[in-house]
Amino acid sequence: MTAIEAVKALISYAQQKHLIEEEDRIYCANAVFDALGIEPEGDFSAGTLPEEIPELEEILKVLLDDAAERGRIDGGIASRDLLDTRIMGCVTPRPSEVIREFLIRYNQDPKAATDYFYQLAQDSDYIRAYRIRKDRKWVAATKYGDLDITINLSKPEKDPKAIAAALTKKQNAYPKCLLCPENTGYAGRLDHPARQTIRLIPMKLGGENWFLQYSPYVYYNEHCIVLSGEHVPMKIERLTFVRLLEFLQIFPHYTVGSNADLPIVGGSILTHEHFQGGNYTFAMAKAGIRRELHFAGFDDIRAGIVEWPMSVIRLDGKDPARLVELSDRILTAWRGYSDPDNDIYAETDGTPHNTVTPIARMRGEEFELDLVLRNNRTTDEYPLGIFHPHAELHHIKKENIGLIEVMGLAVLPARLLGEMDLLADTVLAGKNVREVPELTAHADWAEELLEKYPAFRPENLTAETKKEDFEQILRDEIGLVFANVLEHCGVFKETEAGLSGFLKFADSVK
Repeated sequence: MTAIEAVKALISYAQQKHLIEEEDRIYCANAVFDALGIEPEGDFSAGTLPEEIPELEEILKVLLDDAAERGRIDGGIASRDLLDTRIMGCVTPRPSEVIREFLIRYNQDPKAATDYFYQLAQDSDYIRAYRIRKDRKWVAATKYGDLDITINLSKPEKDPKAIAAALTKKQNAYPKCLLCPENTGYAGRLDHPARQTIRLIPMKLGGENWFLQYSPYVYYNEHCIVLSGEHVPMKIERLTFVRLLEFLQIFPHYTVGSNADLPIVGGSILTHEHFQGGNYTFAMAKAGIRRELHFAGFDDIRAGIVEWPMSVIRLDGKDPARLVELSDRILTAWRGYSDPDNDIYAETDGTPHNTVTPIARMRGEEFELDLVLRNNRTTDEYPLGIFHPHAELHHIKKENIGLIEVMGLAVLPARLLGEMDLLADTVLAGKNVREVPELTAHADWAEELLEKYPAFRPENLTAETKKEDFEQILRDEIGLVFANVLEHCGVFKETEAGLSGFLKFADSVK
């Protein structure tokens, strides 16, 4: 397929996916030619669409390879992504068209509107579905239920050329961050992704301008981002609960939550107020209640401690205003709460440590709010955080535990895929894991596994020992490590002292 043929295929693809109409074909083709820097050629007038149109990934590869051969781009992943986004921006409906179509469908059914918007994000290549399919996903059984595990391979590694260019490039304050509305249509640069294909749906939350978009690296179904129209830092406050519950009134089929507003326990961009959500049932939502709670003056709200590795208070009620009131009282009490017996201190020399990760969903006709108690205090023994994955778990997960993982979906580093494959090969070859430099961090864990599964010890290996059996063990055990990661992040542990401390805190809420 030549570049000219690929442009024809792209225009037909865009029409087939209803990104453009017949009347747009010539206009969009000329825009694509301009983006590519090649002379137009061929007939792009309206006509019957071909029966078979190549996959979008194949079409774009032809165009990008041709651009690299002509010196239009340098061939690195960053420059290729900048150009293919510009190309797709030529055939993506304008923001006003998308908003108009969204509202038409919303007036029929909120789910129909988000179905349309999510499909558009994929068809326009804002969500690169062919990359997302590379991600590894599985479910691991634990005592807390089935946890979701993902190894994300779709987010491209940093391009060395982009890193080098960023060192010499003057810092640009536009857009201020990846979540600012000003990203809409932005051409991007080597250190900032192009966003010609991103579209935002406006809404009012808490009387202010907010927007709905989707994450380009979807970790779960319809993984959306709800962002403030202003570049203001994350803040968990009474208004946060108002906004979350108002969002549910607009999109009752979605879950929505916020990362915490403090370092270490805030797992995302802290410089721009935003939520994350989607049309997905997380493991936390399936968890039951360990112990009922009762808050004076709130008999209309059911409350309890969730059967979960982290410390979660669940509130259910029909009146969102009442949920906001109680949530605010819990947050206020927690902000100033200390419990030395459980290593919890509200502040150190004026630096606050306590906050919450709130998650909202509909439960039938009722609103449900989960408030996850967080504390980001560090010590010499735990420099990355007392309530953070401890060092013995860093071989699997060292990064901050944010909203998505709090809810029971692990997002693990891409390095694990190669390391687990090498670990399986090493064990099946009867070799000592400690003698493989790339596996040093996993050595203690590997020895524990061989004690637990003696059939894979060197002296017990046979011709019938299968690699896929050990790979399944690794997947299961990674799930158990993730459950342990969440336990480390719980401020009140699953002990008698922990439960006593949790109940004591609940009693302090006035």
